[in-house]
Amino acid sequence: MAVVTPDPGTRLPQVGTTIFTVMSALAHEHGAINLSQGFPDFDCPAELQAAVTRHMAAGRNQYAPMGGVPALNEAIAAKVSTLYGRIVDPTREVTVTAGATEAIFCAITSLVRPGDEVIVFDPVYDAYEPAIELAGGRTVHIPLSPPQHAVDWQRVGEALGPRTRAIILNSPHNPTGATVSQTDLETLTELLRDSSVFVIADEVYEHIVFDELPHESLNRYPELAARSLVVSSFGKTYHATGWKIAYCVAPPRLTEELRKVHQYVTFSVATPLQYAYADYLGAHPEHYAELPRFYQAKRDLFCELLARSCFTVIPSAGTYFQLADYRAIADSDDVAFTRWLTTHVGVAAIPISVFYETPDPDQRLVRFCFAKTDNTLQQAAERLCKI
Repeated sequence: MAVVTPDPGTRLPQVGTTIFTVMSALAHEHGAINLSQGFPDFDCPAELQAAVTRHMAAGRNQYAPMGGVPALNEAIAAKVSTLYGRIVDPTREVTVTAGATEAIFCAITSLVRPGDEVIVFDPVYDAYEPAIELAGGRTVHIPLSPPQHAVDWQRVGEALGPRTRAIILNSPHNPTGATVSQTDLETLTELLRDSSVFVIADEVYEHIVFDELPHESLNRYPELAARSLVVSSFGKTYHATGWKIAYCVAPPRLTEELRKVHQYVTFSVATPLQYAYADYLGAHPEHYAELPRFYQAKRDLFCELLARSCFTVIPSAGTYFQLADYRAIADSDDVAFTRWLTTHVGVAAIPISVFYETPDPDQRLVRFCFAKTDNTLQQAAERLCKI
């Protein structure tokens, strides 16, 4: 007698395997240079690795406190104060999470109730909408305005309504590399002043902003900070994406609700890694201070190399991603183009259309990750320039 697994149905009928997994697998299958998924091909600081080993040897291998190791929370609070002028209570306003995706999921789950609406900006990072749907909410998509992918605040104002529960603001923005300005956040402050709408700020690329511009964190703006959960990532900052450690800064009342979810998702995060970050964050603030120049050099190199290709690029304002227009090469849609690029040219990229509710049929953009060694970027560009 055959054993049959009952059909569970699905709560996420539109969700399949993430495009990052698909393209990385395709790159591996065809031996392509992987400029699709956003991770460095160089290692995190040796001193940071040594600190992990030291704390493991010291016996710090059991559960950490649910909100985070005190030393790390204190280091985070000090950093927020130094960079953005916001005084943060490390015990009641900082929560260490198992990556930024967990922080965002917990933030959405803690706020959104059935029937609530959450505003997002297309192209939108693909982790947001599934969490909104699981919470029973509805995602309201507002497209960013090309070619700079700026926020259309008039459309935001028109979209705000009695069911609006939250806005998710991602800056620097993945996948476009766009950033918000002081004017943007002053406008957002005015729009939300008399409302009860919350903001979830995805700021995981906060230290990767170019051309001498400051990162405009919501932590800089007291009115916004009072209604916001601000998510940051150690993985992006310290080249250790596989460690999956991030944190969320929020007022005590919002932190309390966030932790109600966090405690049943992961409870706590790898203890020796937290102690290591606490050591390194305090001892080497120059690391994140120098990160904009480090990645701008890679952006500039990659754009210079692509200048000899048939791609058209507008240098990104932040993140370690670069959009490229391929309309001079092919008229195929971007999903088909990235598959061809991977299988025939040997370079993997990410199609942008998958991040839209309603893709623009005339758009011909792909995203490359330049968080790679110079040699990797040169090899990739050499292949791209032969098209």
